[in-house]
Amino acid sequence: VQAKKLLSPCFQVLGKGEEWKGGKLINSIGGGQKVRLLKEGIESYADQEDLVVMFIECYNVIFAGGPEEVLKKFQQANHKIVFAADGLIWPDKRLADKYPVVRSGKRFLNSGGFIGYAPYINQMVQQWNLQDNDDDQLFYTKIYIDPLQRVRINITLDHKCRIFQTLNGAVDEVLLKFEEGRARARNSVYETLPITLHGNGPTKIQLSYFGNYIPNAWTRETGCGVCDLDLLDLSTVIEHPRVTIGVFIEQPTPFLPKFLDRLLTLDYPKELLSIFIHNNEVYHEKHIKKFWEKAKKAIRSIKIVGPEENLSQAEARNMGMDLCRQNKACDYYFSIDADVVLTNPKTLRLLIEQNRKIIAPLVTRHGKLWSNFWGALSPDGYYARSEDYVDIVQGNRVGVWNIPYMANVYLIKGQTLRSEMRERNYFVRDKLDPDMALCRNAREMSLQREKGSPSSETFHMLRPPKPCPDVYWFPIFSEIACDELVEEMEHYGQWSGGKHRDSRISGGYENVPTDDIHMKQIGLDGEWLHFIREFIAPVTLKVFAGYYTKGHAMLNFVVKYTTDRQRSLRPHHDSSTFTINIALNKVGEDFQGGGCKFIRYNCSIESPRKGWSFMHPGRLTHLHEGLPILNGTRYIAVSFIDP
Repeated sequence: VQAKKLLSPCFQVLGKGEEWKGGKLINSIGGGQKVRLLKEGIESYADQEDLVVMFIECYNVIFAGGPEEVLKKFQQANHKIVFAADGLIWPDKRLADKYPVVRSGKRFLNSGGFIGYAPYINQMVQQWNLQDNDDDQLFYTKIYIDPLQRVRINITLDHKCRIFQTLNGAVDEVLLKFEEGRARARNSVYETLPITLHGNGPTKIQLSYFGNYIPNAWTRETGCGVCDLDLLDLSTVIEHPRVTIGVFIEQPTPFLPKFLDRLLTLDYPKELLSIFIHNNEVYHEKHIKKFWEKAKKAIRSIKIVGPEENLSQAEARNMGMDLCRQNKACDYYFSIDADVVLTNPKTLRLLIEQNRKIIAPLVTRHGKLWSNFWGALSPDGYYARSEDYVDIVQGNRVGVWNIPYMANVYLIKGQTLRSEMRERNYFVRDKLDPDMALCRNAREMSLQREKGSPSSETFHMLRPPKPCPDVYWFPIFSEIACDELVEEMEHYGQWSGGKHRDSRISGGYENVPTDDIHMKQIGLDGEWLHFIREFIAPVTLKVFAGYYTKGHAMLNFVVKYTTDRQRSLRPHHDSSTFTINIALNKVGEDFQGGGCKFIRYNCSIESPRKGWSFMHPGRLTHLHEGLPILNGTRYIAVSFIDP
């Protein structure tokens, strides 16, 4: 790839046909042969100053983007060589202290991929004078951690995975983003779209499409294994998961033959479907028989339980779910009631693409406000209308959200049934209806219950990222909520200027005064405490195991950072058991700089995302400081909880 003019990329496989003498490489040092091969191969390009060379490992790297994107992101890095970055150090952990401090991103070098100008790569690899079975990553690491060499060769790491994504240890970090029939891996921590995906170790997602592992059929064979660098289209190499469909006919149902025929028109490979039918009506037995005659050659297996079994609805639903639970080959369980009309034949595919533990499509009645979900619960655990319920039902708001209750049609991962939901009696609970019993049992397990139209812009709240020790990061406010809270504060306008407040206003004194306005001053303290108890407390239970918050907070305020008033905040402990800190505007658009540094751990969070909160312990362990902003105005909402 020429830097001044983009040419067709030229691929060269190093070591094709040569015996491998570089060591076993799996959990052991080695790989020096790769450096020797590169040293020999790049000499002829050493004088081409505008030639960009990208080196990647062959057998466990795939491409998700093209050469234009590679070159653009490399040039944006503004260095001569950019290495992949890793959250784990290998092979010598004793070198960790010699690495430069990174305020945000992955800190350690990974040699599985790097890109740079040919003369500089040549300058680097010509230093190799070791054996084939010596370690390549250790060689590059020693160059990088040498301050003189790092500056002279102008090397950096791709800390936020803009170009290279290593998968070892990247649990819950990499998600698949689905758009227009294509899949693209996205780093959810740094909000980047990496170009190369390096399977250098076990990771939770294993590059899944439809929740299944994709084998190495995604590229074509060359001399050294799987090495083709074509733009990857995951949709061409997918393995569809196996699905068990549970159908429930619990009362006389009009147009049942049409409902059953729709099962055969689902846009999904029929040989991967199994069907369980519970029919509680003698009248419908003739319809079931006709369906069986049509479907028996196309569907993998069909099990029918009729009215003669005298099963209760709860028993039947437990039986259907258990068929998937007991079958390790069952990837998903799709439950649907006979009175549900699926007008979109791609419904099953779309739900699977969302890759959630439990998810339900939105089902409504024409011209009615009835739907198959509740947006909120009353204090006694029954229906309450959420603020956005009508907009969702009428289609004015589209997305995927956490909800407390869904019924009639839903999809559950088979692995979830075999792990978190391994008990076999989910549809019986006190005197509750079966669907309410299921949802209450699932809520108490803190599982994800979601509904809506599939959207690529969604967040998975089950496992918040942890950018620093015991610091958790998760979305909590919409952009509109952030904007309106800032507007309220600016309308009130009485910023403290960094002075101590009267405790009658704030409810307590701040250890380090900030330029702020407290919720009590604008009459929102009661609502804010309700927000903490309803939305923050459940997250606390998930991430701080064994701690049960009272949801009590006397200091709840919005801080304003400006270059002419309060630019930063000196190191301090918060007067809290734990603290939340919610970013209310966008770095880059509204301000530059800012962030929070946890001094004990030498770890910083920069570029906080608008509407996201990070939550961390307060007194004793998490001494921290507010990093200075460079320009603009930054707003954050802060609460010191359980003082």
